[in-house]
Formats: sequence, structure tokens, C-alpha cells
Amino acid sequence: MLVGLGVSAACAVGALVAAAGVVAMAFPGRPEPWAPHLMRRAAATAAWAAAAVYSLGFFAVLMSESEFGEGASSVPAPACVDGFDEGTVEGLSHHRSSYLPLRFDCVRDDGSVYSSDSAYAWMNGASAAFALSAALLAIGAGYATELRARRSAVVS
Repeated sequence: MLVGLGVSAACAVGALVAAAGVVAMAFPGRPEPWAPHLMRRAAATAAWAAAAVYSLGFFAVLMSESEFGEGASSVPAPACVDGFDEGTVEGLSHHRSSYLPLRFDCVRDDGSVYSSDSAYAWMNGASAAFALSAALLAIGAGYATELRARRSAVVS
């Protein structure tokens, strides 16, 4: 768990450093042309943020998976039992985990499923949104650079 928090914290620091680069574009002395630089820096910020959120969820699923079968009262998985009332846990047969998308589902004998943690939904959504934003910003930066090069070629 400590490694997971460390990786997530490192990614969060990377996102903050990249965000500082985005903010620096507002000050005098920014590189010209400024639009592609701004988009590249914003893409880096979004990519680091996606990595931070995803690594937090990845290590949460990994920790839940590693707690299963380790010691007394570890079957069923503690993530499926801890914090739930007796009616919810009744008839629990096994669990399913996934790293893409992030999830740790608990399965009952009748086939019904409940999530061990509702936080996986926002982690999946946030990491996907940040990753998509990073990709679109990187494509936009490349397009802006190409457009500028074509315009200068036409003028020459």
C-alpha cells in the first residue's frame, strides 16, 4: 500500500509541476508560438493527473486482491466484508477483480454482484477523462504546429 501511495504521490507532484508550467505561460517571456507550448504543457498536466488517479485505484485493487487468502478471516476477501451489513454479505461466494477498468466486485451465490468500493467509478471516469484530454491536447498541439508551418510555407 505504501508503494501505491508513493507512486500516486509522485504522479501528483508531476501533475503539479506540469500545471505550474501551464500557469507560467501567463507571464511575460513565454516561448513563441505560445499556443502549441501551452497545449503540450496542459497535455502533460492531464497525463500526469490520469496516472495519479489510475495508480491510486490500481494499488487499491492490488491491495484488496493481496488481502484475499492471507491469514485468518481473509476468505471471503476482506474488501467484500468490511463495512457492509450482514444482509449484504450473506451468501458471498467469491470476488472478481479487474485493473482495466478498475473494479473489485463481490459475487453472491445467486449471481448478484456488488462493488467493494464505490470509489472505483469516479477513479475510472477521472482517469479516462484526463487521458482523453491529454490525447486531445497533444493532437491539438501537433495540429497547431503543422498549421503554423503550412502558413509560413505559403507566405514564403
